[in-house]
Amino acid sequence: MSDLLLSAETGRTEGSRPSRRLRREGKIPAVVYGLDADPIAVSVAWPELRRCLTTDAGINALITLDIDGANHLSVVKDIQRHPTRRDVLHVDFLRVTEDQQIEVNVPVVLQGEARQVTQFDGMVDQSMYEMAILAKPTAVPQEIVIDISDLELGATVKVADVVLPEGAESAMDPDETVAIALITRSTREAIRRAEQGDAAEAEGAEGAEGADEGDEGESGDEG
Repeated sequence: MSDLLLSAETGRTEGSRPSRRLRREGKIPAVVYGLDADPIAVSVAWPELRRCLTTDAGINALITLDIDGANHLSVVKDIQRHPTRRDVLHVDFLRVTEDQQIEVNVPVVLQGEARQVTQFDGMVDQSMYEMAILAKPTAVPQEIVIDISDLELGATVKVADVVLPEGAESAMDPDETVAIALITRSTREAIRRAEQGDAAEAEGAEGAEGADEGDEGESGDEG
């Protein structure tokens, strides 16, 4: 059972006008469904819902809904927001059990500095900020951390490359791109400068070797 307890009131009237009235009262219309049981239309107090969603687990928090004295283990499956004000308009709760896998979206965080990319003025472009995974409700990670320290220029991190925490598996296409080390115009210039420096260094080394050989020849003539 989850430590997060949220009371949900039944008996709300469905429809746009009753829902607006509920929101003016500081309540959020919601529906609870899943586990082959009939959906239940409920409302929850916004301050209490916000409390449940601002833990380290975020939107993937495991919540125990108290509905008419009965406890329902659940997770938030969807939050509908106003397109401009971003106010919460409606919430879908999914009933779950502790031993069943559920699909959730988990934040993706890139960690470390891609040394080769930085050296040549490249750029790491993160194209995926959330990853859909399958995990038991009690084993959902707060975030998926990817170390990019050894990422090379032009290389791509795909879903298949990501090491997930124990008990979790991807629900996405393994070939989907998570991040890529881009070669920019500055990168090409930095590579060109590096190649010119290497060539000059090699040329200088050859010149020094030739001079050493000449010195040895002159020493032999004197002898």
